[in-house]
Amino acid sequence: MKAAVIGAGILGACVGWNLSRLGAKVIFVDAGRPGEGVTNWSFSWVNASNKTARKSYFDLNVAGIAAYRELAAAIGPDPWWHPTGHLRWADDPAHLLKTADLLARWDYRVEVQTGADVRRHLEPAVAIPDQVPVAYYPDEAWVHGRQLVGCLIRDAVAAGAEHRFGAAVREIDAGGPAVGLSDGTRLDVIVNAAGPSASDIAGLIARDLPMRREPGVVTRLSCTQVPVHRAMHAPHIEIRPDGKDSVVLHSREIDALIDTGEDPAELARRLHEAARYVVPELSSSRIAQTRVVERPIPIDGFPSVGAVPSVPGYYEAVSHSGITLGPVIGRLLASEIVSGQRDEMLADFRPERFLP
Repeated sequence: MKAAVIGAGILGACVGWNLSRLGAKVIFVDAGRPGEGVTNWSFSWVNASNKTARKSYFDLNVAGIAAYRELAAAIGPDPWWHPTGHLRWADDPAHLLKTADLLARWDYRVEVQTGADVRRHLEPAVAIPDQVPVAYYPDEAWVHGRQLVGCLIRDAVAAGAEHRFGAAVREIDAGGPAVGLSDGTRLDVIVNAAGPSASDIAGLIARDLPMRREPGVVTRLSCTQVPVHRAMHAPHIEIRPDGKDSVVLHSREIDALIDTGEDPAELARRLHEAARYVVPELSSSRIAQTRVVERPIPIDGFPSVGAVPSVPGYYEAVSHSGITLGPVIGRLLASEIVSGQRDEMLADFRPERFLP
C-alpha cells in the first residue's frame, strides 16, 4: 500500500509513523517544513480536562493521553515529552470547582488545592492568593510539538518512508484516487492532514469540509531561567515552559483582538504584561517570537477523522487539539486504512457527518 500523507504537522506525522509501522509505503507531503506550522505555534497542552462538552470527545482525549505514554516508551521521551501536570485557577471558582467535580466523577484525576499549597509544593514563583482554589491535573502534560514531529518523521524515514517538503499538492484525481504533486509524483491512498489548509485539499475532490475561522496568537519569551515547571491557566493568561530558556504565552482574550487590526507586536506586549502579573520573575524576560496562526477546527468544533465514503482511498485527519489527539488518531486511522476496520472510538467524529 502506498499512502500520501498531506501535511507534516503533529497529526500527519502520527498517521504516517503508524502507517509505516504497519508496513505501508508512506510519502509525507508538505508545502513547508515538518512541524513548523500550527504545530510549532500551539499551546501544546496534552489534556482532557478542557474537553467536557461531549463524553465521547472527553474519552478520545483521555485515550490521547494514554497514547502519549505508549509513544514515549516506543521512541523515547526526550526532549519532547513533559508530563509535569497542569494547573488552573479562575476568576469564577464556582465554575472551576463544578468542572473538577464532573471530571472526578468521570474518574479523571484532579486535586483541588489552595494558592498557598501550589506556591509551597508546585510553583513557588507564581503570584496567587493563599485561599484561591486551584485545580491540579497531575496526568496532563505539555509537548514540544516540532521536536516530536521531527522524531516521528525521522523514525518513519529510517523505516523506508519518503518525503516531499516544499511540495504543494496540485490536484487530486478522485476517480483513483491519486494525488498529484507539484513535482509530478502520483500516489494512491490520500490522508488529508493539512491543518488549516485541509478544506482546500478537500476542495480538490469537490468535497466541502466546513471549517471555522479562529485565529490564535502565541508568543515565546526568552528567559535566562524559566521560573515555571508546568502548563498553567491563570485568569486571562496561559503560561507554560518551552525548554530551558523559553516560555510560551497564549490568551483567548488576546485572540479576540486579532481581527481588530491590532499589531501582533502589541498583542505580544499585552500577553507579556498579563504573564508578568502572574509570574513576576517574567518581568526580566524578553519577547522573542510571536505568530498569529489559523487553528484547524471543523465547523462543529470536533475532529473529522476517517474515510469519505464517496471517494475511496481518501481519508481525513483534521482536528483542533491535534497535540492531544495526534498519537491516538494516528494509531486508530492507520489501523483503519490498513485493515478496513472502523474503531467505535471515532464513531462521533466521522467525515460523513459533513456530507450534503
